[in-house]
Amino acid sequence: MGVPCDDLVIIKNGNKEGEATVITVNCPDKTGLGCDLCKIILEFGLCITKGDVSTDGRWCYVVLWVVPHPSLSNVRWENLKERLLSVCPSCLSPFFLYPQPSRSTTPTVYLLKFCCLDRKGLLHDVTHVLCELELLIQRVKVMTTPDDKVLDLFFITDCMELLHTKERQDETFKKLQSVLGESCISCELKSLGPENEALQHGIAALSPEVADELFGYELSEKESRSQALSADLTKVKKTTIVVDDYLSPSHTLLQIHCVDQKGLLYDIMRMSKDCDIKIAHGRFSSSIKGYRDVDLFIQQNDGKKISDPEKQSALCARLKVEMLHPLRVVITHRGPDTELLVANPVEASGKGRPRVFYDVTLALKVLGICIFSAEIWRHTTSDRQWEVYRFRLEESRAFPLDNSRARDQIVDRVRRTLMGW
Repeated sequence: MGVPCDDLVIIKNGNKEGEATVITVNCPDKTGLGCDLCKIILEFGLCITKGDVSTDGRWCYVVLWVVPHPSLSNVRWENLKERLLSVCPSCLSPFFLYPQPSRSTTPTVYLLKFCCLDRKGLLHDVTHVLCELELLIQRVKVMTTPDDKVLDLFFITDCMELLHTKERQDETFKKLQSVLGESCISCELKSLGPENEALQHGIAALSPEVADELFGYELSEKESRSQALSADLTKVKKTTIVVDDYLSPSHTLLQIHCVDQKGLLYDIMRMSKDCDIKIAHGRFSSSIKGYRDVDLFIQQNDGKKISDPEKQSALCARLKVEMLHPLRVVITHRGPDTELLVANPVEASGKGRPRVFYDVTLALKVLGICIFSAEIWRHTTSDRQWEVYRFRLEESRAFPLDNSRARDQIVDRVRRTLMGW
């Protein structure tokens, strides 16, 4: 009769403080399962220190060692288990006489609207609360009024699918009140029906020059461009990928050596999911001096090896782009305003990358830079869709925005936070 549902996901915490928690997933396989698991782990603010993945195409066995990010005060391990179970195919479903109800593929979007007095770090503090509550930010519009008040519109979905209940709403308001305090003027939460869906879709435009820099495939080495890497970060370009087509009679081996970064395994799994690459076995080694080794035995979607040299070359090029440059960060001017733009590729399924808004607002809070306005929208290029975050920054004494060195420091700090460096 298969494995009991409670045993599909097992989470074993370390015996000592600082030891990694071991997550074991033992369930029927499905396309993109590894990507879905890594995405949820990233959503919970956990870093994967090492991992092993094996599948025969019908059943998979995944073991991941994870540790919380240093800034994370509490991990809801039971909630994490429920979320991981939600993406695992049930091994019992073939034995039901009637089809079983599944979770909604289009979760209800809620509008969280609040007005309060402005202060430094407010946007990140609110984002932190939403992440702790497992409320995903789909879109956001943040505006500052001339009288130093902010009007924030968060378009959110509930991973627990309980936001329609009074208990869940009360918990949300209570948590928000703890960070807004007496500065809160009003706070509302309501579900968006089809007639209000247009509210969450922002209309934004990028100049051709900015779009070329933001979505270009190559990392810039020109110091005049705001994406230029500082000297100590050029090691990200030292990634090597070796293709071995002879070791296994049925699989192609990819041996990857690259700089360690937050979400690395998610980026690899996301690429393989979008490109219909099957990973039969994978090993994600521990970080050594800031670098990782990843071994992947892969096949095409038709079950054959990847023997064509052109396909191998294209696959390696795509992997390098996804690993070296998963997030784009640019500072630009639009009229008199200075804007920070951050972009990440959207999965083919339409899902965005977790915690990007959280990390950017954290970096700006640490730098002491205020955000005058913010928005999120989707941008489509010739080959993919992107999620774009736009932050209009306020002038700062410590980081004068007309100074190129200060702008580079902002970009560097934001990138470091996003990449976990």
